[in-house]
Amino acid sequence: MKTLETAIELIRKPNETVYREAMDRLSQQVRPAGSLGILEGLSARLAGIAGQLDVKLANKVIVTCAGDHGVVAEGVSLFPQEVTSQMVTNFVDGRTSINVLADHAGAKVVVADLGVNCDFDPDLPIFHKKIRKSTSNFARVPAMSPQEAIRAVEAGIEIVDEIQQQKPINLLGTGDMGIGNTTPSTAIIAVLAGMDASELTGRGTGIDDKGLQNKKDVINNAIALHQPDKSDPIDVLAKVGGFEIGGLAGLVIGAAKHGIPVICDGLISTAGALIACGIAPGARDYLFASHRSVEVGHAFMHRHLKLEPLLDLRFRLGEGTGAALAMELLDASTRILADIKTFAEAEIENVQEQP
Repeated sequence: MKTLETAIELIRKPNETVYREAMDRLSQQVRPAGSLGILEGLSARLAGIAGQLDVKLANKVIVTCAGDHGVVAEGVSLFPQEVTSQMVTNFVDGRTSINVLADHAGAKVVVADLGVNCDFDPDLPIFHKKIRKSTSNFARVPAMSPQEAIRAVEAGIEIVDEIQQQKPINLLGTGDMGIGNTTPSTAIIAVLAGMDASELTGRGTGIDDKGLQNKKDVINNAIALHQPDKSDPIDVLAKVGGFEIGGLAGLVIGAAKHGIPVICDGLISTAGALIACGIAPGARDYLFASHRSVEVGHAFMHRHLKLEPLLDLRFRLGEGTGAALAMELLDASTRILADIKTFAEAEIENVQEQP
């Protein structure tokens, strides 16, 4: 618990003075005011986080957290649990979607095992943070103990600490891998939003209508069984969450602790962000939403966090793929703020100014 408490204590508000300076500069640039839409606000937020107007996102890292889920025994996923460990190996080998898109964005991909149902070689170049092999089947019993939930969050914080020690990060992306993990993610937003899972549940890996109804029933029945307390994020995580979701929450808190902007990916990463902001509300100031997936519950997560996603590409993959693409937009926003001349710098009369 000490790691988590210390991280929360170290989170500071972004620099409001620099944020206002950025907004003022944007309003004075040689173009119609507001003409670059949400990229303007992005650039000002990044400036406030960095404490300077000329922000350079030179070192970008995407951490893909992996874990397995006991609830797959209820038939909520099209794919078998073994795929999780196979995909971890493929991430390391650089042969997956996230590797390709991260390369394009100039980002490094690192993988973390929070609870994969597999014994990986200790020499495999990943973060070995396994809490245990797979959560329990939360259709029957809580997914994990409260102590395990805290340990998963702290593991995510530790990952950021360890990366920072190697080379300071300028932008962190979060991604996931875990067969069945749309089920706990949907359960989390159902609890926090106080909504029926029938309104929030999507098809995940592509289950049919019968499978979709079963998935909705599994989530609703589990929430009714365990009665997670929506005012207690650790309780929600422990009862209906996942180890990798806890790790993702820790990444967000760890990034905020170090003053690093963090961009979350899809449904599962955003579930982690929900838990993080419930535990440490100050982390919200460092959080960006990369995209809105086709998963029904994702839009409700963004609404709960009061975040506007940057993209809507009908993704439903995870891994950090949406975060990788959105990193390029954040890069562009920093150049908009720093490199576009103001009317004064260009020696042009600003006709937008009121006399």
